Parts: sequence; structure tokens; C-alpha cells
Amino acid sequence: MPYHMTRTFSITVVACCFALAGPAAASRLMERVAGQHERFLEERRDALAGLSDPFGVPAAARLVLEAPRPRGLGGAAWKRNVVSTVFWVGELPSAHNPTPNTRSAWDQNWLANFGGYDDPDHRAGYLPAGFTPLLNPFYVALPYNDVARGGVHRPEASEVIPWFWQSYRGDGISVCKGRWVAIHHQGRVCYAQWEDVGPFEVAHWQYVFGNADPLPNRNGGAGIDLSPAVRDFLQLRSGATVEWRFAEDREVPQGPWRNWSRAVPFVRSQTNVHDE
Repeated sequence: MPYHMTRTFSITVVACCFALAGPAAASRLMERVAGQHERFLEERRDALAGLSDPFGVPAAARLVLEAPRPRGLGGAAWKRNVVSTVFWVGELPSAHNPTPNTRSAWDQNWLANFGGYDDPDHRAGYLPAGFTPLLNPFYVALPYNDVARGGVHRPEASEVIPWFWQSYRGDGISVCKGRWVAIHHQGRVCYAQWEDVGPFEVAHWQYVFGNADPLPNRNGGAGIDLSPAVRDFLQLRSGATVEWRFAEDREVPQGPWRNWSRAVPFVRSQTNVHDE
């Protein structure tokens, strides 16, 4: 019973007592009613204290705060002496590449969405000969997939990926796909986007986001796959060691990785270099 109703009821009872009994009896009855009312209030206070949310107040909003990312070229540390291999959209399985690249970890129609076979041996500058890709030909693969089987993020993803909450768009949507990566080799720096998972491993966050080395594999412990366009810009062969790091969009300068549809043909100092 609400407090004001209880108080009204008590006063009414006392008033009736004064009318039906003498002053002494009414006084004793009033003391009994007051005592019962006080006990009622005590019990109510004890009951409310035991409730986690006695008044139905919504829980406070949960804030997710990320430490500000450093600006400039020092925003991420370089991974040094990493063995690189070359892969391409449309590549079929082989001894050194057991997974077909007609689709990627995040795009089931990668070959079609790219616009065709990214032939590593027949090039028109940084582009495959015969067509202009519909997607950026400067791409890489790293051995971590933030989306696990079943279409949910891996349990450690929100803890180990520095930009996870900044880029989060819903469960099962990768926050890694399309991330910019800077790759350095012998004085040249190329920029590319993370578009697939590999070589070989799919959950090696300790290397991709930490300080661990790539795990041993049949490609000499390779830790990054490079597209033919990246290979040609850096003028390297498959198996060369590189340095790489993540880059913020604001750090990525203009270049063929930005306006690849208008890329100027690149004349290689060596001809017919095959990097399989």
C-alpha cells in the first residue's frame, strides 16, 4: 500500500478510536498503530535495499573508449624481415598455394567482383592485360581472419585489433578487409589493401597484431602475400623479404594504389619476370 494511503488509513483508525473509546484507551491504540506502521516502513526499506533495480531505472550506458592512435608515419610499428610470396585473384591451387583464389576469405565472388583473372605474367603496367580491374589491384593477404566459422567475430578480435570498435559495423562483418598496409623493400614503399587471409594461417593474431614471428610453413615461413601490382611496384620476386605495417587512410599518399584505374604503365628493368 502506498505510504500516503497507509498514513490516511492510520489517521482514520485513530479518529474512530477517539469517538468510540475513552482518551486512555485511544492513546494506547494509537501507540500500537504507530508501532505497526513503523515496522511496516522498516520492512519496506529492507526489501528495497535487496533489489538490484528497485525503481526500474535503466542501466547506465556502457562506453567503449579507444586510446587515440598516434598520427604520422610512427602510427604503427614495422614488421621487419618478413618473407613475402606473390598471389593473385583467380590463382588455382598448387603445391605452394593449397587454396584457390577465385574467392577470398571475405568475398565469395572475388574473381567476378575483381573483373577477371589477375594474370601475374601478362601485365599492362600495374594492371592485368586486357581489362581494367573493378577492385584495387594493390592488395595483400595476412594470416588472420577476424570472422570465424559461423559468421561471428573471433573472441579475441575486439581485444587485439586496434581499430576494432572504430570500424565495427555489426557481427560477422570484417573490420580487417580493405585496411591499408604499407610495404617497404629496398628503399621503395608501396601501399595496398588487406583483401584476403594467408599465407596458410587464419588466426595468427600474435604475429599480425603483436610481436611474434610468422609461423613456419612450406613457403619459407612467409608472413605476407603480395599481389602482382605490389610485386611490380616494389620490383621484387616471390620469396623476397620485406617490411610492412598498417597505415591510416590519411597516411596513404597519391599513387597507383589510389587512382589505379588511370595507372601509368610501369616499365620493368627486367622482362618476363615470373614470380610463382
